[in-house]
Amino acid sequence: MKVLLSPKGYEDIETKVLAGERLSREDGLRLFACTDIAWLGALADHVRREKCGDIVYYNVNCHVNLTNICRAHCKFCAFGRDAEDSGAYEMTAADAVAAVEEAMKDPHLAGLHVVSGLHPGWTFEDYLERLRTLHETFPKLYLKGFTGVEITHFSKISGLSVREVLEKLQGAGLCAIAGGGAEILSDRVRQELCPKKATAAEWLEAARTAHGLGIKSNASMLYGHIETLAERVDHLLALRSLQDETGGFQTFICFPFLPKNTALAAEKGLVQTSLWDDLRTMAISRLMLDNFTNIKAYWVMLTVPVAQVALGFGANDIDGTVHKETILHDAGAKSPRALSENHIIRIVKEAGRIPAACDCNFNVLHVYE
Repeated sequence: MKVLLSPKGYEDIETKVLAGERLSREDGLRLFACTDIAWLGALADHVRREKCGDIVYYNVNCHVNLTNICRAHCKFCAFGRDAEDSGAYEMTAADAVAAVEEAMKDPHLAGLHVVSGLHPGWTFEDYLERLRTLHETFPKLYLKGFTGVEITHFSKISGLSVREVLEKLQGAGLCAIAGGGAEILSDRVRQELCPKKATAAEWLEAARTAHGLGIKSNASMLYGHIETLAERVDHLLALRSLQDETGGFQTFICFPFLPKNTALAAEKGLVQTSLWDDLRTMAISRLMLDNFTNIKAYWVMLTVPVAQVALGFGANDIDGTVHKETILHDAGAKSPRALSENHIIRIVKEAGRIPAACDCNFNVLHVYE
């Protein structure tokens, strides 16, 4: 058995991981108390290598944020606006098409990532019309769209069940569901930060229902704000439990809280997470989520250099080119607005890994050996 020279007091966790045994909640808490970042990274990288080899996935994608007018007023969000606010906008179906047509200048564009605010004046049909128009106009593009929060919102404003909402979205061209909106799956945290949107149970139920219909989804965690380390662990365990049940999660995304322009940062005096916290959270996510194949290093939030390092801390997915991302840059993301495909291929190869372009369902389109 490979030996990674665990720090004193962590020998049992290393033994369990190398033997392929599942870690417990107590193990997760102990890992967050560990100060040996090199060992955490090596252990997570071992699991990544054993589970998915040296391929790093990315896609050539475009973000379409249909509106930033939102009724939720989440304290951690710098994107949402009221209709009368400066900078508020709402796309028509034609506006959305025009935004994608510009991105279509990239001949390798493979997919769209469609997420929005919870517009207080729009009906479910308004969202559905825009999605349907995008699908009909660009039928070859894979559509990943809407989070569990949005799907729950659509159900409430339409009177349809979550299942009926998902069936209509699927009929309009939806291929997969976005992973945002999970934040921290703790009612304590959600009640303080985002009480007007889906509860933890509702977010999980939206994912469960989607998986039952054959719609794959992503999962995420927004960390580095008011949550405790125990709540981070419990969040990972909730996702792991649902993955045991459905197998429908495709990738897990670590989202560090970006404080700029947010009410939460102003209220609590919060600052951005450290490189150390970002890397240990990435590694622990890989170790705790033993039934997830893919762990994403989302360069938009982490920055490109940190995402590249995170490929040695358990990550095997670096997202994509991300044309037209606005939500996270409104919160002060320091990363570029987009990356070229060649740039992504280069940074993956520099990390000693093999880049593979894929669609939103991780079907490989091209491998760059």
